[in-house]
Amino acid sequence: MPEAPDSMDRLHAARAAREARLDALLLRAEIEEFNNAYAEALDAQRLSEWAEMFTEDALYVVLSRENHDRKRPVGLIYCEGIGMVRDRAFALEKTAMFAPRYLRHVVGNLRVEPTARPDEFRATANYVVLQVLFDRPDATLHQVGVYRDVFRRVDGALKLAERRCVYDNLLVPNALCLPV
Repeated sequence: MPEAPDSMDRLHAARAAREARLDALLLRAEIEEFNNAYAEALDAQRLSEWAEMFTEDALYVVLSRENHDRKRPVGLIYCEGIGMVRDRAFALEKTAMFAPRYLRHVVGNLRVEPTARPDEFRATANYVVLQVLFDRPDATLHQVGVYRDVFRRVDGALKLAERRCVYDNLLVPNALCLPV
């Protein structure tokens, strides 16, 4: 005997809900893996690789929490479009002079939410950047804050359409030479 329409509707609804949860988990894992690759590229100072993680119309900003909370767009780093991101990477790799250092990015507490566009997602994640200068024996806390991101699918891959690195530090030690 075939199942009643009510039970079939409940079965389809349960399957749809399970598929939505699985899609959300897969997206979260994909963004987490993206953030791991992003941190690895910066820690290894592979800045050309870092630059290619952005969309053509990307916005990359490193700004203080105070400016972010007051809706002031002024940041320590401001790149509008992939051209500016690539220029920054090229300048740091080929022409900039700064004290040699190791960086370690730690990213966690990821939150993901959909947007009105099916190929775009908002996410936040906390970050900590530790720094070791070659001439000093200790690691220092370089920056701590939150990434406020918009991810977009481009040819099937996730890329950053926007990354606002909102730091909590009152002061950023030394010059901020490398991206966060």
